[in-house]
Amino acid sequence: MTTLQALIFDVDGTLADTERDAHRVAFNQAFTDAGLEWEWSVDRYGKLLTTAGGKERLKRYLQEDQPDFVPPTDVPTWAATMHKAKTQHYTRLMRSGAIPLRPGVARLIQEAQEQGIRLAIATTSAPDNVIALLETAFSPDSVSWFEVIAAGDMVPAKKPAPDIYQYVLDAMEILPQHCLAIEDSRQGLLAATQAGITTVITRSSYTQTEDFSEAALVLDHLGEPNQPFEVAAGNVQAGTYFDIMLAQQVLKSSSSQAENSLK
Repeated sequence: MTTLQALIFDVDGTLADTERDAHRVAFNQAFTDAGLEWEWSVDRYGKLLTTAGGKERLKRYLQEDQPDFVPPTDVPTWAATMHKAKTQHYTRLMRSGAIPLRPGVARLIQEAQEQGIRLAIATTSAPDNVIALLETAFSPDSVSWFEVIAAGDMVPAKKPAPDIYQYVLDAMEILPQHCLAIEDSRQGLLAATQAGITTVITRSSYTQTEDFSEAALVLDHLGEPNQPFEVAAGNVQAGTYFDIMLAQQVLKSSSSQAENSLK
């Protein structure tokens, strides 16, 4: 029997809606510090998000929007320096408490802890960004709640490649059929499902119109008892918020469908 043993969370857009009002803002502050009259609008940043990784987005932006810009060093070194400056702005912003957790996140993590469900993180965001969010949104010791925090450049290829999820599975010594991934983007969905992990999507401000056809369940958020979720795809039976019982049902249903497809 397939049993739920672990929840693996993405961070940006999943734990908190950080992309528009934190990462984008921090990039713009880093540009100003560097004397660059660049500003990533909400719309432009949304398009850049189709490229995973902040350094990778900077390189893409140079190619597409600033082809005549000559950085003071080689492009990879310049991008790494700019990204480091951006991360400093981001962590300060997060530690101010300006970005709240998305509905249902704190409740689900607390319930998982109470029921002995293992927790992990799989993200392309830098480790410092993850730690700042966790320590501010939860508690100073919250990093220890997660058995594995796979972040940033810990693997060769970023999402949608499955590398970051495979890293988590290997580190936890757990089979993918006993895990559920919580993601908000198609890139994250592809990364998790290519690693064999059943995935639940909670669409964020930048991912409302993405294709989530491979997801087991697509919601607007995880929901609360007094704030029910809206279901875009999948079966929640009578559920109105995502809890461990529903997570187990989703995993069991996904496993049954996979077995039937092999018959």
